[in-house]
Amino acid sequence: MNQFRNPLAQIPTVTRNLIIVNVIFFVATYLLEAGGTNLVRFFGLYYPASGNFVSSQFFTYMFMHGGFFHILMNMYALYMFGRILESVWGPKRYLLFYIVTGVGAALFHTLVNYIQIRILTAKMPQELVDMVFTQGTQIFNQGKNFTDPLAGQLNLILNIPTVGASGAVFGLLLGFGMLFPNTELYLMFVPVPIKAKYFVIGYGLLELYQGFAVSGSNIAHFAHLGGMIFGFILIKYWNKKSSTFY
Repeated sequence: MNQFRNPLAQIPTVTRNLIIVNVIFFVATYLLEAGGTNLVRFFGLYYPASGNFVSSQFFTYMFMHGGFFHILMNMYALYMFGRILESVWGPKRYLLFYIVTGVGAALFHTLVNYIQIRILTAKMPQELVDMVFTQGTQIFNQGKNFTDPLAGQLNLILNIPTVGASGAVFGLLLGFGMLFPNTELYLMFVPVPIKAKYFVIGYGLLELYQGFAVSGSNIAHFAHLGGMIFGFILIKYWNKKSSTFY
């Protein structure tokens, strides 16, 4: 008699549960949206000056996704790299790393937004700036925006939510590259294997370039970089802490 094996049972506990929770949130988002409830407005990450912002969004945004391809790619990367790191670090340290890189990505993204807002508001009359900050969220929630281009751009930064596990996933990618730098990765559409350390460096540089060069993109490139930066800092801290015992 053939015994059925649940493929999820082969995935380490934390990675498996993270995938399950992300899928539950994704399905719930679309089911509740049909009934008029917008989960993204509650759990997506808004800029702190937005009327839609609550502090818990720095954590909850990691479990929201903008579409099937978005969650598919993130969950695939979480499975590929997360299960390996969990087996090396153990569930507690691995979960801490995931949360730190995810929240760190949100903080870094918010810092970049702050800089963008300072640059924009320096070009605008104060009355218009005040109008955006006081009325912008209500106007945006009605599906409208300011006709003034600078005011409209400012309102988009304030009130378009950031969603996705990508920041934490990029942290996992960085962690894999640091722990297994010479492991060869086989990538789609690339005919030769690439060592993990070169892939991570190249991907990080690409995200940095796109963050500056691709204006108006709906991809939070600086959040990806933030996840990698916080992952790097945390691993270096762990390594330094471990070396004190020798």
